[in-house]
Amino acid sequence: MTSTAVTIAELAAQLRGGVAAELPAAVALRHELHADAEPSGEEHRTAARVAAALGAADAPAVAGTGRLIRIGRQDGPSIALRAELDALPIAEQTGVAWASRTGAMHACGHDVHLAALTAVGRAARAAELSSGLPEPILAVLQPREEAIPSGARDIVASGALEAHLPSAIVAVHLQHQLPLGTVAAVVGTVNAATDDIEISVEGIGGHAGYPQLAADPVVALCQAVIALQHAVSRRSDPTHAVVVSIGMLEAGQAANVIPSSAVARGTLRVLDEADRPGLHQTVREIIEHTCLAYGCRGSVTIDEGEPALVNDEALTVATWPWLREAGFSVDTSFRSCGADDFSYYTRGGRTLMLFLGTGGPPALHHPSFLPADEMVGQVASAMLAGYLGALSLSGAGTE
Repeated sequence: MTSTAVTIAELAAQLRGGVAAELPAAVALRHELHADAEPSGEEHRTAARVAAALGAADAPAVAGTGRLIRIGRQDGPSIALRAELDALPIAEQTGVAWASRTGAMHACGHDVHLAALTAVGRAARAAELSSGLPEPILAVLQPREEAIPSGARDIVASGALEAHLPSAIVAVHLQHQLPLGTVAAVVGTVNAATDDIEISVEGIGGHAGYPQLAADPVVALCQAVIALQHAVSRRSDPTHAVVVSIGMLEAGQAANVIPSSAVARGTLRVLDEADRPGLHQTVREIIEHTCLAYGCRGSVTIDEGEPALVNDEALTVATWPWLREAGFSVDTSFRSCGADDFSYYTRGGRTLMLFLGTGGPPALHHPSFLPADEMVGQVASAMLAGYLGALSLSGAGTE
């Protein structure tokens, strides 16, 4: 074992001990954040609480409500750890004493991620004071992961992240589809590229009792939504993951009136970026021609969203031994058609998204989703493994 490896091993033990000591305060912070959840773009109190807990209450805002907090020396490369500030517009149904009072809910585990990052950051600050960190930690408190415009995209565009010279950017996200104690650390694409679509259908309105005198946009839209599934089953390579989902339908204001227009909104998702342009073209063709067959005019607006999330191979592999040493079972195959704007960071260097199992149900985004407080420590351990993996690649060490 090299002297650098010994140094990293000693640092790992020191940081793990520090995280363990910080967990009670981190869990208390998790409860505060959860009870006072703030929606995307409004995370002022959340950011202030976490920044203060990290010893940087005066950290300047970035990308609206975000913060970048550097722990360690103020020059040279850093290793970034990201956690999300925002909650979802969901009415909580957990019944715990610290349930959200705001009408928004941390139903995706962001409160756990933030509390874990705080524990790691405070442990790192103590290590820096006692013996120094080989490479600083950059705590990325990111706004607007759940909404457009993307907080990650705006942080990257601001140039503030680049100024810290991150050699790697690591995130951990809870995942209900994985068992407790398992971390998915997968090389390559792990989350889909996603786009928002809006389908507009224009017809001819009229009396519900005289449909022959109208061109019903409701019927045309419903048929078009069903036909869209052919974009997956018959127009896409069956070995490539493609998902078309429609989540909203809007039409009419009275039961006995055929409306003149109808609208649907949904998402398109692909794991392979190369499939994106073809899917867009297929969706447009299906909508336009299906609606035409019903005497209506259909059009589609596609708003391009996050790129596919791709884990760096070297960083992923370097993290495996640290995850196993922390007691996790490592899954090297899990992928999903979920999306996360963490993918924007892949354009700036090595990135790694780790998925940590909660052993659900309930699922993410469910009003009853409430991971146990013990997950704060598990997320912190996974984040720390990512930091140590990145550190082993950077060659940084103490004298």
